[in-house]
Amino acid sequence: MHVRTLTGHLAVAALLSLPVLSGEAAGSPPGAANTPAAARVLTYDASGSAEFRSAVDRGAAIWNESVEGAELRPATAGQRANIRVLADDGWPRALTTSLGNGTVWIGRQAVDEGYDTVRISSHELGHILGLPDRKPGPCSSLMSGSSAGTACTNPYPDAAEKAEVEGNFGEAAGAPSAVAVPAPVLVED
Repeated sequence: MHVRTLTGHLAVAALLSLPVLSGEAAGSPPGAANTPAAARVLTYDASGSAEFRSAVDRGAAIWNESVEGAELRPATAGQRANIRVLADDGWPRALTTSLGNGTVWIGRQAVDEGYDTVRISSHELGHILGLPDRKPGPCSSLMSGSSAGTACTNPYPDAAEKAEVEGNFGEAAGAPSAVAVPAPVLVED
């Protein structure tokens, strides 16, 4: 009796493991193993970004074009946003409360000095997506920030920055708190 039960359990286990061994999850439709995970949607509220609203929207669009693991969308009316974007007279900065959550300030001081508003927006959103400053750095590195100089208007992340964001969100897609920063981090550029 014990041999028959054990043999039955082994047969069931072998059948259930076939999809795993073939690269498909049990219960998945055919071809599902090749389907990428859905992007983690992060909403942003740029209602306080004043004259920088279009730069914020463009910065979000650039990240959406550049990575698949996270998608930035404007928050709908009454929706609590993951990211709040504000304009002020100081220097641009980001306060990250956890991966994908925080506040960005588009500071007029940098704009007055000649820095590009879309690059600033993209750079600060990069902090919310988990990227640190990389100073000094070339213009080709979005996270080089102000160290690339006022002539640099490149708002696009380089391949390493894209890969880092994909790593941050690739496995966390669909899991709102899969990766979190333990304490708020203020990054001033």
